[in-house]
Amino acid sequence: MKPDIKDLSRDEIVEALAELAPQSYRVDQVLDWVYDKSVTDWESMTSLPKSLREALAERLTISSFEPTTVTGSKDTTRKFLWKLADGSYIESVWIPANPSEDGDQSTRRTLCISTQVGCAYGCKFCASGLDGWKRNLHVHEIVEQVLSVERWSARNADQIDYSGDRRAVNNIVVMGMGEPMANFENLYKALTLLNAPWGGNIGARRITISTSGLVPRIRELAEVPQQFGLAISLHGATNEVRGRIMPVNRKYPLEELTDACDFFRKQKGKVITLEYILIKGVNDGMDQVEPLGALANRLHAKVNLIPYNKVDGLEWERPDEKVQKDFHRALGRLGVRTTLRREKGHDIDAACGQLRLKKELSERAG
Repeated sequence: MKPDIKDLSRDEIVEALAELAPQSYRVDQVLDWVYDKSVTDWESMTSLPKSLREALAERLTISSFEPTTVTGSKDTTRKFLWKLADGSYIESVWIPANPSEDGDQSTRRTLCISTQVGCAYGCKFCASGLDGWKRNLHVHEIVEQVLSVERWSARNADQIDYSGDRRAVNNIVVMGMGEPMANFENLYKALTLLNAPWGGNIGARRITISTSGLVPRIRELAEVPQQFGLAISLHGATNEVRGRIMPVNRKYPLEELTDACDFFRKQKGKVITLEYILIKGVNDGMDQVEPLGALANRLHAKVNLIPYNKVDGLEWERPDEKVQKDFHRALGRLGVRTTLRREKGHDIDAACGQLRLKKELSERAG
């Protein structure tokens, strides 16, 4: 199969074009068409000679996604279901920031992207793994989620308040379907393309990678040159609670995870985020506040409290609003920098994997 141009680094594109177009500016033209103009075919690259476009088409492909479904939330969050070339489905969630307390509109527009079709890690509260794991995403499939949302936003500009920034995506969180660190090689290359000034041009400090706790990969991420952020899908402040809902904790218990996070923090000098989904009767008790606070303070981390998004077919529920607020305040009294996430996308099945699962089940049912 021909490689996709979004699988290639700049140096690899230079090599691919060396015989076809030795002029260096041709590489810049191609990259501009791919990443800035987000074209989906070679014929659209009208600044290139027709002979070069035909030669490129023989050697490289340009994939593109069209959303199978776009669900729109009352709070302007959008969820995209993409159908891949092999018939698989993945999801991305586009999340414009809330206005600040003084009423100013933030220009931050975050895209939560996927890295795998399904998930093998079996977190008990998550929809991503309910239909099993199929495969890792290729580099271009990770990159294309961003470019496809940019194209969608250009077609729907009348629905978006850009607030002075015309880019639809200027912030990335790798927290969608799959365990990002289990597809580290492809993910890292994709993020270098999205970070590069000739590529996606999204600053490394605006890119955060989430993991359920793959300790060796956290240490590997600490050694890369880019200042990507790290978020830990924690969801339990003790091994007993975390082990109940996250099988990965059996292989990498909290002690090992904490040591790896310490290493990352010392290497990067960056604040780690501890993601903590509040699940009724599981991890929302006051007995979890002290160990969570101790862990956060040891790592100088911030805690993001997320009320659980209900998943069809799973037993878990979100706590009452009072329980959420009490937990939040109790952490604050321990000196922990913490936020309680406002409602974002609860009405569009925003929890990872739900839309994909419904679509695949409906197709099987005929």
